Parts: sequence; structure tokens; C-alpha cells
Amino acid sequence: MKNFMTHIVSITILLFLLITFLQSGIDKLVDWKGNLSWLKGHFSATFMRKIVPFLLAVVLIFELMTALLSILGIYELIVDNHIRYASEAMFSACFTLIMLLFGQRVAKDYQGALTITCYFIVAIFGLYTIMNV
Repeated sequence: MKNFMTHIVSITILLFLLITFLQSGIDKLVDWKGNLSWLKGHFSATFMRKIVPFLLAVVLIFELMTALLSILGIYELIVDNHIRYASEAMFSACFTLIMLLFGQRVAKDYQGALTITCYFIVAIFGLYTIMNV
């Protein structure tokens, strides 16, 4: 219980990231065709239009990796009081969100980019807190 209370902020952020990225990854797996169709339209006027399926797969891999690292990070913080997986999860979340932000900016979806920025603030704060334990 001591480790839980020591890392309660990081654990809460990891839970937020876990829910965010696991749900998003599962949605992509369950509705691959729907997501791909929407994204092809979203990026139709950009240089990325021909590689949308590849980019969607890359984002899916990073989202699921971030979710897995979040689970491992929570476990490791509570059980062993180590920060390795938690810090990797936070960094992976930041990197994934930067990829998504780049895509939104390229597509000139500024409202979508603003939404991603909100998630990024949480992730970068989590990275800051875990690295300053």
C-alpha cells in the first residue's frame, strides 16, 4: 500500500493512458475498415493519402504498446517500486500523441489537434512526475 500511495499521481495518469490507448486500439481492431475509410477521406488532400493503411497500423501498434506498458508500469510501481515501465509508458504515450498531432496538423484539422494537445499535457505531466520521483 505504501508504494501505491507514493506513486498515486503516476498510477492515476497511467490508468488514464491505459483507458485512452486501449479503447482506441480496440476500436481500430474491431472497426478497421470504418477507421481506414474515414482516415482515407481525412487525409485525401495530403501527401499521406497513399500510405494511410500503413500509418493506421503504426498508430495501432503504438497505442497497444502504450496500453501494455501502462499495465506493466502500474504493476511495477505498486509491487517493486520501480519506474522503468511507467516511464516507458509515459514516453510512448507522448510519442504516439505527437504522431497523431502531426497527422491532424497535416490534415489541417486544428480542432482535432487541440484535442490531442489536451491528452499530450496529461502524458507529458505524467512523464515529468515519474522522472522526478
